[in-house]
Amino acid sequence: MKILVLVPFLIGFAAANAQSPAPVIVQPANAAAVATSASSKASVTGPDVQAIAAAIQTLEQIKSGNAEVLAKQKAALEKLDELRDAADQLRIFSKRG
Repeated sequence: MKILVLVPFLIGFAAANAQSPAPVIVQPANAAAVATSASSKASVTGPDVQAIAAAIQTLEQIKSGNAEVLAKQKAALEKLDELRDAADQLRIFSKRG
């Protein structure tokens, strides 16, 4: 009899704890950035242009370095594929003999 009384209480307690918390409203971060970027574009000075050019050059160097690494990785993957195919052929031939 006590179990029948406790079951609805436990179900109600579990349902109360299972509710999701109140939603959190976050203000957009780009609203202020759009207003400041429009004003900063108009006031680009000589040193800023040089800094931007240096940053672009650095990024291009990084990009070429990444391209070299990707080419090496592609070659290594192709070699690994060839080794896997050769290992598969050895397994097949060893089962025949």
